[in-house]
Amino acid sequence: MGLQDAVYTAVTTPFNVLGKTSMGAASYALNAANSAKNYLGAAQKNEVKMTPIPLWKLAAVSGPWVKLAAVSGASAVILGAIGSHWHYPKDEIGQEQRRIFETANRYHFIHTLALLGLPLCKHPAVASILMMSGIVLFCGSCYYTAFTNDRTFSKTTPIGGFCFILAWCSMFL
Repeated sequence: MGLQDAVYTAVTTPFNVLGKTSMGAASYALNAANSAKNYLGAAQKNEVKMTPIPLWKLAAVSGPWVKLAAVSGASAVILGAIGSHWHYPKDEIGQEQRRIFETANRYHFIHTLALLGLPLCKHPAVASILMMSGIVLFCGSCYYTAFTNDRTFSKTTPIGGFCFILAWCSMFL
């Protein structure tokens, strides 16, 4: 028996007996004691115990965003492995290709991690469309340039970067 229980018993027992036997002052004192008990927090509190929900169940309920991030992350790892073992020329052009590849892979990984935060957004569909468009347009054109040294699709790179900016802004809203 704790201190709160002892105070509760000592204060309320005499008034409970009096309250059942007579009216008037005893019932007034009983109401005062109950008010004081509730105000001081001496009342018994029921504790609600919740069972924790596994994170994978929460992710499954939140939509396809975590699975989309998983696919994007796997492709980033695969492309990273291919690009790190790719035989670039030893000249300046080869060094530029390697730098372009590293930029594309870095942005791919960063925005894949951002895809994991989409379930927390107010409008996750808008943010995911913009984020995936940015990955395809920005990172895809950079990957293509890094692997082939063909700058045909380099015009889409700034559009992909703008999609990234809009995706981050849509996550803010």
